[in-house]
Amino acid sequence: MLFNSFAFALFLPAVFILYWFVANRNLQVQNSLLLVASYFFYACWDWRFMFLLMFSTLLDYYTGIKMQEAKTPFLKKWWFLLSVIVNLGFLGIFKYYNFFAESFCELLMALGYNTIDVHTATIANIILPVGISFYTFHGLSYVIDIYKSRISAERNFVDYAVFVSFFPLLVAGPIERATHLLPQIKQKRTFNYENSVNGLRQILWGLFKKIVIADNCAEYANLIFSNPAGYSGSELFLGALFFTFQIYGDFSGYSDIAIGTGRLFGISLLRNFAFPYFARDIAEFWRRWHISLTTWFRDYVYIPLGGSRCGKMRQVGNTFIIFLLSGFWHGANWTFIAWGALHATFFLPLMLSNKNRKNMDIVARGKLLPTISEFGRMGITFVLVVFAWIFFRANTLSEALVYLSGIFSQSFFTVPGIMPVSLFVLITLFMTVEWLGRERQFALESLGADWNRAARWCVYFAFILLIAIFRGQSQEFIYFQF
Repeated sequence: MLFNSFAFALFLPAVFILYWFVANRNLQVQNSLLLVASYFFYACWDWRFMFLLMFSTLLDYYTGIKMQEAKTPFLKKWWFLLSVIVNLGFLGIFKYYNFFAESFCELLMALGYNTIDVHTATIANIILPVGISFYTFHGLSYVIDIYKSRISAERNFVDYAVFVSFFPLLVAGPIERATHLLPQIKQKRTFNYENSVNGLRQILWGLFKKIVIADNCAEYANLIFSNPAGYSGSELFLGALFFTFQIYGDFSGYSDIAIGTGRLFGISLLRNFAFPYFARDIAEFWRRWHISLTTWFRDYVYIPLGGSRCGKMRQVGNTFIIFLLSGFWHGANWTFIAWGALHATFFLPLMLSNKNRKNMDIVARGKLLPTISEFGRMGITFVLVVFAWIFFRANTLSEALVYLSGIFSQSFFTVPGIMPVSLFVLITLFMTVEWLGRERQFALESLGADWNRAARWCVYFAFILLIAIFRGQSQEFIYFQF
């Protein structure tokens, strides 16, 4: 069930009405309704994988309690390792088995061994369960926090299951923490009109990002990336630019819809994006892009490895580890690993010069325009991000290199034959609203805040009209594959 589908347009109001007008007198009934709705939402993708979600939830719930009750450190560690190994094992089988099998066979072939039969026999026809990376990381953070004695094990199974499978975040995040979400699930919630209206605004902005920006950019990005040899350098650069806006509109749009939907049910989800394309360096970009994943790796990998409290060489190693893991988390392909390595390379000069925490505040706070220096740094950072996205989008490393070589050719200086003027206008409108709203949680939150109700509603209907007019060919959310 897609957020931008007619089915979800029926599903969400139905759950909302039952939640606030039927189950509102009893917290456990509300949570049970959320759990049933979440499993139904997930089953709409493929009901068979619902049992994998249930197993993962039961495993972490049970091992969490056993860790809490363990009489010795050995038993506590045993239950902890059982949960981690089984969770990562499932993730490895479904997401990474073919990658390692193919890489191993290719290595043998490079060494001169005939592995064609082995290759055919080894590669399995495995379907990746939607959202497995997200709900696995939900469970891992929970058991790690129990093992580190940061939280106590949850005894109410329904409450814990809602934490893992709350439908707005189930298939593409944000990646939640038990310390943040579980207390909200266990606390009685009352309807708040302003919070719900704000949630609807965020949903509207997310739909605009996805349907108008991402889906329309996808048509041109897919066209150009499918045949880079057939386009000039200027057109290839446009293709990379279209994908840059596609992935941001797609993923941050999903996050906006998810967070806005959470608000409708009185639940605050973690912020996942903070206007990353206005970043003035790569370090700031990563503080603003996929925030829930970045902070997850920081708290559960980077800091335990020593973080920035160790020597420079160790810091360099730790930095590469988390960037490579971030790339590998996105997919079982060397292109994602190259993407992570490239960002690590961009990040290192800032870290080695102790400038990685230089830009902590919002750019041009309280001002209409940035300074020339800020504009230049934003431009350089944006271009670096655009070129890194080429590796993320390409099917293979060789395709990415061919794509880059096409950009860095004499044809880069030719006039591109692809000039979708209306799309450029929409992107300009999109980034203008983003810029004006960059000091808020999401761009549309502040637009027209001081206007009268009629003027505000005109703005909302204008965006609804744009969604209806420029509804492109529907594309699945990119991060569903991760």
